[in-house]
Amino acid sequence: MYKMMTPGPTQVRENVRLARSREFQNPDLDADFVEYYRDTCTLFSELLHTGNETLILDGEGILGLEAACASLTEPGDRVLVLDNGIYGEGFKDFVSLYGGTPILDTKDYSEPLNVEELAAYLERDHDFKYATVVHCDTPSGMLNDISRICPLLKSYGIMTVVDSVSAMFGEEVRVDDYQIDILCGGSQKAVSAPPGLTMVTISGDAKASMEERKSPIASFYANLMVFKGYYEKKWFPYTMPASDIYGLREALENIKKDRDILNRHARIAARTRESLKDMGLILYPNSGYSNTVTVFQVPKGQTDEGILTRMREKHNILLAGSFGCFAGKLIRIGHMGENATDQNVDETLRALKEVLSTD
Repeated sequence: MYKMMTPGPTQVRENVRLARSREFQNPDLDADFVEYYRDTCTLFSELLHTGNETLILDGEGILGLEAACASLTEPGDRVLVLDNGIYGEGFKDFVSLYGGTPILDTKDYSEPLNVEELAAYLERDHDFKYATVVHCDTPSGMLNDISRICPLLKSYGIMTVVDSVSAMFGEEVRVDDYQIDILCGGSQKAVSAPPGLTMVTISGDAKASMEERKSPIASFYANLMVFKGYYEKKWFPYTMPASDIYGLREALENIKKDRDILNRHARIAARTRESLKDMGLILYPNSGYSNTVTVFQVPKGQTDEGILTRMREKHNILLAGSFGCFAGKLIRIGHMGENATDQNVDETLRALKEVLSTD
C-alpha cells in the first residue's frame, strides 16, 4: 500500500474504516437510522459553527457543487463566478447547465481574490442572484478569504455558494459569521473518510430561494429540495449509503476531539513550505497559501511524471501532479486531515529531497 500524501483522497484512520464495517439495517425502513443521519448532520453543522441545516448526499464532493447550482439556478439568472483557479472557473458549467448566465470575474491564477477589487466590481454591477467562490482551489493550492468575500457579497443581497471541499477542517470555517448560504464539503479531504459523500449546509435565504422558484429544479439527484421534510416523514428520497455515513460520523467525532486541528494544519503547512524553499523549489501560487495542500513548480530539467514515479516506486509515497492549465507544471503535497502529521510530512520531505537530487 502506498502512503497517500495527495490532496484528497487522504489517509483514513482505522476507527473510521472499522465503523464502515458495522452491521446495519435497511436505512429506508430503520427509524433509528433517520435519527443517526440527522444527528450526524447536526454534528457537521456544529463543527462549522452554524445553525443551518446540513444534508449528506450520496456522491463525491462535486455532487454538492452541482446540487447547489441546480437548486438555486433558474433560466436567465445572472450568477457571478469568481474565477481565480480551475475549480473557480468550473462553476460556470454548472450554472450554464441549469439555464443560468454565468458572469466570470477572472483574475490572476497565482494570487488570491482581492477583496477591494471585488468591492469595486460590485459597485459597478451587483445584479446577481448568487455568486460562487472556491475556498481552496486544489489544482494550484490557492486559498481565498471567504471570511471577507462572503459578507461583502451578502451586503449586496447576493447569496453565496462556497466550495470548501479541500479546505474545511484544515482552514477555519464559520458559516454563520461568514454569512455563507450554501457551503459544500466532501468526505475524502481533511475530513479523512473515504470518498463517496458530499455535505452541504443550507441557509434560510437559500431555502427560501428554492421554495420561491418559478420553474422546477431540472434534476432529481442534484435537487436539494427532495430532502424537504425527510425527518418528519422518516423517509429519504433515495436509499442512503449507511456504511459510508457510519464512517463519516466516526471521522467527524475524531475532528470534534482534535482541539488543535487548525493550529496543527497551519504549523505543518508552514514547515512544508519552508522545507521546499530550502530545497530550492519555487512555490505556487505567489501568495494565498493553503494549509491543506502545498504546491511547487516542477524544477527545470525534470518532469512531473519522473518525480511522481520515483516517489511512488522508490519511497512508496503518492504525491499528485496537477491538470488543466497546470498540467505538467506543478506537483502537489496534500497535508490535510490524517496526512497532517509530523511523521507523515517528515517522511515525505526526506523522500522528495532524495528524489530531486537524483539525476
